[in-house]
Amino acid sequence: MSAFTLTNARLIDPETGEESLGGITVEDGVITARHEGAPPADAGTVTECNGLCLAPGIVDIGVKVCEPGERHKESFGSAGQAAAAGGVTTIVTRPDTTPVIDTPETLEFVIRRAREAAPVRVLPMATLTKNREGREMTEIGFLMDTGAVAFSDGDHVVTNTKVLVRALTYARARGALVIGHIQEPVLSAGAAVTSGKFASLRGLPGVSPMAERMGLDRDVALLEMTGAAYHIDQITTARALPALERAKANGLDITAGVSIHHLTLNEFDVADYRTFFKVKPPLRSEDDRVAVVGAVASGLIDVICSMHTPQDEESKRLPYEAAASGAVGLQTLLPAAMRLVHSGDMTLAQLWRALSLNPARRLGLACGRLSEGAPADLVLFDPDAPFVLDRANLLSKSKNTPFDEARMQGRVRATWVAGRQVHGDAL
Repeated sequence: MSAFTLTNARLIDPETGEESLGGITVEDGVITARHEGAPPADAGTVTECNGLCLAPGIVDIGVKVCEPGERHKESFGSAGQAAAAGGVTTIVTRPDTTPVIDTPETLEFVIRRAREAAPVRVLPMATLTKNREGREMTEIGFLMDTGAVAFSDGDHVVTNTKVLVRALTYARARGALVIGHIQEPVLSAGAAVTSGKFASLRGLPGVSPMAERMGLDRDVALLEMTGAAYHIDQITTARALPALERAKANGLDITAGVSIHHLTLNEFDVADYRTFFKVKPPLRSEDDRVAVVGAVASGLIDVICSMHTPQDEESKRLPYEAAASGAVGLQTLLPAAMRLVHSGDMTLAQLWRALSLNPARRLGLACGRLSEGAPADLVLFDPDAPFVLDRANLLSKSKNTPFDEARMQGRVRATWVAGRQVHGDAL
């Protein structure tokens, strides 16, 4: 692969927390140099970026691709194209497919399909327990050898603590990362929204934010027993934050994420029973949203993800209580996240720490950085470009986005994976 240089770009460096005007040189899929001012003589093909932002590609943990079983909702091809268009260069896929990814054979199929169809990096998770039933743990060692990067039962909570302790203990012995969903399952059963005055006025079944705190407290206790590496897929309430802070202060190997929907939307967006706003866990109060945004800015919450969950029209065009949960987010993650920058809640470097650097570090990946020797997984974007989102233009097969017809800012101009341009006009 010939060398090329991107120059006169606004470099967003989440490692140093700085922004600077300069450029980078890429050779054989790796960043080989950074420069300020004029590019070096041996820079290869030079491309002028005209002051646009250049940042590490986004690493998105918790993406659902519906292969095998529900390819009509999302395929590796469509998800990969949507990811590239959204500046996402690595997607970490969930195992809650049909059938679930709980055997090396199913995992091998997923890896092969992703390699054939997706233009971005795809790293698969496998389930923690067989068929996500919480009764018997999977063959974690064999699945790791096949290529699983983490283990999760998705939004199914393992209620049998003996089974969970065994799985966490074995995961620690193998150096495996476990990703958990911390909603207390009995309180959460059947809930469509967060409990409170708004839920009562709408006549919808709600769940207390305390369900999240209760689930976190249980899992923290089990981590103290086992010492496993653990990542919380989503923390969405203020009540859970002190418990997370204590767990980190006590030296537990714990990190946490939050979806972009919980950072930019609140319970009132449900409005007239709009099912595209039905996600899991449900959207929270504005006080919770503000608290969680602050936790991301401070670094208490480590990761921002899309929690991309495709649902077809038949699953969403139902009464709110009966409609399926979830929203697509690969292509809207970046412009939605820019709301946090334009509102003054965080800098671009802070945002990219949560979008790229921290998830890469949690998974032991070399990407997420702009330093020399890092993979040339890059996104070039205009942080201020305004547009009105039309869900029909999304590249995902499913169009269930809560941002349909929303005014947004931030457009991806080009995306590179290992130095190969996978989205954008020829630069």
